[in-house]
Amino acid sequence: MNITITATTDNPALLPAQHQTHQPGEEAAMVPRPRSEPLGAPPGIGKLEGKVVLITGGDSGIGHAVALLFAREGASLALGYLDEEADAHRTRDEVEQAGAECILLRGDVGSPRFCREAVAAVIARYGKIDVLINNAAQQYPQENILDISEQQLEKTFRTNIFSMFYMVQAALPHLARGARIINTTSVTAYRGSAHLLDYAATKGAIVAFTRSLAQQLVKSGVHVNAVAPGPVWTPLIPASFPAEEVSQFGAQVPMKRPGQPDEIAPCYLFLATEGAAYMSGQVLHPNGGEIINT
Repeated sequence: MNITITATTDNPALLPAQHQTHQPGEEAAMVPRPRSEPLGAPPGIGKLEGKVVLITGGDSGIGHAVALLFAREGASLALGYLDEEADAHRTRDEVEQAGAECILLRGDVGSPRFCREAVAAVIARYGKIDVLINNAAQQYPQENILDISEQQLEKTFRTNIFSMFYMVQAALPHLARGARIINTTSVTAYRGSAHLLDYAATKGAIVAFTRSLAQQLVKSGVHVNAVAPGPVWTPLIPASFPAEEVSQFGAQVPMKRPGQPDEIAPCYLFLATEGAAYMSGQVLHPNGGEIINT
């Protein structure tokens, strides 16, 4: 992988200019590394004791932080990832150090076959799925719609939204009453993004998917919600943007900085627990203070 890092920005809340050439990027190459350890020093209190959680894109970024937080709360984990072996194995090691079980599932969530095989592997290991977190995504900036190729358009939609259909179709027969589906959308679903047109379109689709699936599954007792992060320091950022854009990433939100994965993960924990028992079809917005139309 080709990685470049240059001098840090003058604003200490922002990030050094850097770039990676491979999507969805590697956390191990980022400077500084994203913060993923659960916020707060006290150990967990077993909020997810006995629960089995499947996270796509679980090797790094938000997925990594969610895995560590859920492990601290007693969950057993299954982490899907594309090809980032170092990140995936590091996350598994950290989950196991927290005292939780963890299996890795390598493959492309844009493939219906992989989604079926991943769910089958989780059932074979743990016998059930209590929480499904659809988190995997990719993005390819283009300044002009004319520059979005057919191949890019299909890849973005296949990875970001088709995968959610495939994973839910595979997992649903194994989801009992009280199970949770949590989808990762984005602030771009609400305010748009001129240079991430296809990505933002998929994130808008995820909001509609979440609300519609929640209505469809409410009688079965399966809760469906989503999280719409704002700018968050994950491998997708240096893998998507030129180095100088990375150095200004997050400066536009009221808090004037990007979020860290450990600041986003608690939203997923809330939606996975009994605290969200009266919520379905809803979206949480950890976005640095940006007010958006929900």
